[in-house]
Amino acid sequence: MGQKCEICGKSAAIGKQVATRGKAKYLGGVGTKVTGISPRQFKPNLQRIRITDENGASRRVRVCTQCLKSGRVTKRIKNKPFQLPSDAMALLAAAKEKATQKGKGKKASKS
Repeated sequence: MGQKCEICGKSAAIGKQVATRGKAKYLGGVGTKVTGISPRQFKPNLQRIRITDENGASRRVRVCTQCLKSGRVTKRIKNKPFQLPSDAMALLAAAKEKATQKGKGKKASKS
């Protein structure tokens, strides 16, 4: 499995760690000097999350945070949010419309 994003394929990159010492010239010193260079790894920020794949099944994957933030992955919905029945939604919409009609009628009679 390893340190690899299952969506974009991002994995660990190899780089160097540069150690310096001394005071910068703009601060009044003689400049910074490189005292050591050692190899290091830049690892991706992977998170284990549960997603819903194309088939509708939920599974655990390791995904980098850039894929999560950009929306390339949709998280699994644990529970469906509360929804009113369709007939109740129609009644609610009718009540809102009636309230706006009353509000307009009162404003017109005052003027």
